[in-house]
Amino acid sequence: MNAPPAVRIYITGFMGSGKSTVGPLLAARLGYEFVDLDARIEEVEGKAVPEIFSERGEAVFRSLERRELLLLRSLDGIVVATGGGALTDPGSWEIIRGSGLLVYLEVPVEILVARLRGRRGRPMIAADDGTPLADEQLRDRITSLLRSREPLYRRADIIVDAGSQSPGETVSAILRSSGTLPGSR
Repeated sequence: MNAPPAVRIYITGFMGSGKSTVGPLLAARLGYEFVDLDARIEEVEGKAVPEIFSERGEAVFRSLERRELLLLRSLDGIVVATGGGALTDPGSWEIIRGSGLLVYLEVPVEILVARLRGRRGRPMIAADDGTPLADEQLRDRITSLLRSREPLYRRADIIVDAGSQSPGETVSAILRSSGTLPGSR
C-alpha cells in the first residue's frame, strides 16, 4: 500500500538553489498553495530580512522562522520554500521533519557563485558593510556555509539536482522521486 500524499512539502537548499522558483511551479502542478517563508516573515514583521538580521540578529530571525513554521504546520496542501539556514535551528528542523515531506534542491558551489554574484539583500553572503562579496570571497563563504548545512540538507526525503536542469525539469524530478504525490506516476 502506498503512503498517503504529503499535505505539506518543504523545499530547502542553499540561497540561489531555486526554492522560490521551483516552489510555485511545484505548488501549481499539485494544486497546492505556495508559501515563501522569508516573504511571510517580511510581511508579518514589516521589515526586509536583511533589516531583521542587522537590527535584531540571526538568532531572532531563526526564532521568527520557527514561529511561522509552527503556524504553517496546521495548513494542508502547501509548498513552503524555507530560508537556506532554516534547518540549522533545531526547533525548525523538528517542525519540518514532523509535519511534511522535505525536498533538498542540490546545486554545485560554482553554479551558486554564478547565481549569487553581485546580489544584494543576502546578509549571510555579504561583507560586513552589506556590499556583495568578490567572487573568491563569495565562493569561500558559500563553501563554508554549505559545509555546515549540507549534513542537514542531505537528510531530506528527496534530493534533486537543481543545478543542471530547468525549474520545470526539477519539479518533474521531485514528483518522480516522491512516488506518493499527485502526478508522480
